[in-house]
Amino acid sequence: MLFTSPVTASTSRLPRVRASELVGRGWLNTGGAQVSLADLRGKIVLLDFWTFCCINCLHVLDELRELEEQHRDVLVIVGVHSPKFAHEADPDALAAAVERYEVHHPVLDDPELVTWSAYTARAWPTLVVIDPEGYIVAQMAGEGHLSNLRVLVEELIAEHEAKGTLHRGGGVYVPPEPVAGTLRFPAKAVRLPSGNLLVADAGHHGLAELAADGETLVRRIGTGERGLVDGDAAAARFSEPNGLTLLPAEVAEQVGYDVLVADTVNHALRGVRLSDGAVRTVAGTGAQYLVGDPTVPAPLPGRPELWRVDGAPRDPLTVPLSSPWDVTWVPATGTALVAMAGNHQLWAFDPVTGAVEPVAGSMNEGLEDGAAGAAGDTWFAQPSGLSLGPDGTIWLADAETSALRRIGPGPAADRVAGPADRWAAITVDTEVGSGLYDFGHRDGAADQALLQHPLGVAALPDGSVLIADTYNGAVRRWSPDGQVSTLATGLAEPSGIVLLPAADGDLTVLVVESAAHRLTRITLPSTLAGEILDAGAHRTARPATDVAPGELTLDVVFTPAAGQKYDDRYGPSTQLTVSSSPPELLLDGEGRDIPLTRGLRINPEVAEGVLHIAARAASCDADPSIEFPACHLNSQEWGVPVRVVAGAASELTLPLHG
Repeated sequence: MLFTSPVTASTSRLPRVRASELVGRGWLNTGGAQVSLADLRGKIVLLDFWTFCCINCLHVLDELRELEEQHRDVLVIVGVHSPKFAHEADPDALAAAVERYEVHHPVLDDPELVTWSAYTARAWPTLVVIDPEGYIVAQMAGEGHLSNLRVLVEELIAEHEAKGTLHRGGGVYVPPEPVAGTLRFPAKAVRLPSGNLLVADAGHHGLAELAADGETLVRRIGTGERGLVDGDAAAARFSEPNGLTLLPAEVAEQVGYDVLVADTVNHALRGVRLSDGAVRTVAGTGAQYLVGDPTVPAPLPGRPELWRVDGAPRDPLTVPLSSPWDVTWVPATGTALVAMAGNHQLWAFDPVTGAVEPVAGSMNEGLEDGAAGAAGDTWFAQPSGLSLGPDGTIWLADAETSALRRIGPGPAADRVAGPADRWAAITVDTEVGSGLYDFGHRDGAADQALLQHPLGVAALPDGSVLIADTYNGAVRRWSPDGQVSTLATGLAEPSGIVLLPAADGDLTVLVVESAAHRLTRITLPSTLAGEILDAGAHRTARPATDVAPGELTLDVVFTPAAGQKYDDRYGPSTQLTVSSSPPELLLDGEGRDIPLTRGLRINPEVAEGVLHIAARAASCDADPSIEFPACHLNSQEWGVPVRVVAGAASELTLPLHG
């Protein structure tokens, strides 16, 4: 399972164990050369086990950029790409992703998870640090480890420079040749009142306005350089913007901008005035919200008081966000709904008051629906595409569960109430999708249909929904009678769909073909009849852990970081939650409790499955003389594939880094 965001990691040294060789299908960013650990001797090596679908992995790529540049003469980061989805095992798709996300270090293509298994990685992302003599000195999982990595790298530099085992100089990275074009990995687009199209040109870190033909460049908004800078069209900077939505004219007049942009890697919402292209930040601090950040309240739906000061909304520029991926305007609530992919939630933003508040999602990653009043218990997994239907329903592409989900809006807007109040009656239902690890290309009845990491949706006037089925390279259609069909195939990672005015009874759409760097016009028949395809079902394949049937002891080992102690000032400092897929795998031991050790009972009649484990532990500075101690919520989630084998281990130990 993909990790949520642990805030800290241990830099304590592991026993001296030789690092395993790096084995895979091939290398990227090395000029075609093969790389071995012997080639890296004398350097500090940081292995980053990632997969390009994973938002946590993308966060780590961004966290490591500064560290990589600062220590490029002694530190070699090696991305080990170990795919989750079938599409990610395609070498061309991986090469595109390495270019898209500006990965400036060598990448090992590990489609069979050989190196993943050698280093006993259990989830994406996992980081392994190897010293200049070839020994593993640290291993950590999840994101948010940058400060501890800085300390560890500095320690290793000092230690090995003194020993004479550190070699300074160039590494093995060879940058690829740049590719020019009007668009570069466009993400989504909207049709403007003029008939032109505004495109989130993610790879160029800006916006591109195109003529109605979808090809002719009218103007650019943004310099094309990564950054968070407000100003006019020629000075502003974005960082991989994805979603965008037009505001109603009356709202735009009040707030002074026409388009709201989800500026994903800046963890911000930006406002763009179309008359002159001026850009300003309207929500977000520019830094990512991390679970357990002691400086901000946890973004919990149903707790609007956490996001207000004396009843008034918090200044939106003081509220940290986490990878907003798409936005859509919802008139019934007077807010924009934001797909907050980074912490698996939905938020609402009121441009007039500036209030920005979470409205759904527990921050757990998965597929759990919720009825009215229970939105805080719903689970999402990288929500990435939004579209408003004619009846007020909001449709969501929930990428990591390969799901199409239906969001019932809140009551009619009360402009006095905050956004969370206006969404108090939200409901969440799944129309297509079954979980984090099941995907494929299968049409037919919606409860049996399969998608593969969809990133975009477009609601149609007849109540049906088009789906940009990204990793299947297809446009699919869900119909209100509960059927799914395929309308177009052979597309290069479609990530967004724009409806154009109907002509001669046919429906014309523009598909944002992200990996082909273009908008593609497709005319669909008025009947919207599509093919019924079945290209098979897939389940994410990772090495399974053999466990014995019957009693199994689960032990999550947590040791507070140096100078820290358990924090029980506000109640129990630990929490352990366990469930399984299929549910029948666990005869006993599921649920939530305080201790980090639990006895499970494994069903001998179930041959294999996945144990879903989430652990949290709070710690604080131990020194009593510190008036305001620094406190952390250390949080990790695992999805551990298991195979039930007589005589296998009766214990499962997982580390929770402090």
